[in-house]
Amino acid sequence: MGLDKIRVGISTCLLGEKVRYDGGHKLDRYIVNTLGRFFQFVPVCPEHEAGYPIPRPPFRLEGDKADPRLVTPKDGEDHTDRMKAWSADRLDELEQQGLCGYILKSRSPSCGLLSVKLHDGNGRPAGDGSGLFARALADRFPDLPVEEESHFGDPHFAETFIERVSAYQRRKGAPE
Repeated sequence: MGLDKIRVGISTCLLGEKVRYDGGHKLDRYIVNTLGRFFQFVPVCPEHEAGYPIPRPPFRLEGDKADPRLVTPKDGEDHTDRMKAWSADRLDELEQQGLCGYILKSRSPSCGLLSVKLHDGNGRPAGDGSGLFARALADRFPDLPVEEESHFGDPHFAETFIERVSAYQRRKGAPE
């Protein structure tokens, strides 16, 4: 590998930034200290960057798994259209940054890839779904290596992710 690290998108909270709804973070030292040797992280926090304050009421996904709504459970306010519009604009920006992979925060209603609790119209759990930003990311860049941070506890998995990101970079012809 040359002097430049491979650019990989990441949920900002995983880097230790206090952007979560409760004002906290989800620093993942393994990702930062180990994967950070190979990658230049491009942090993204959909909820904060879309203009929601810190702290803020928590969001959750409701409705149809194929097209869930992002709502605030306390008052039922629907934030879906705002998040989808922000995601489309942000993905336009990220496309210009030459990302070769992405690490998302699991279980997040915006960033969770597969592990987000979905609720029915009465607030009861109704399975799992994908966060709105994660879904938009996967739809826009279907070949991009994308994973949730929860998988990186397995060193073999991390090694495989590094290999997938490197292979993606070579296919793209991105600078090494």
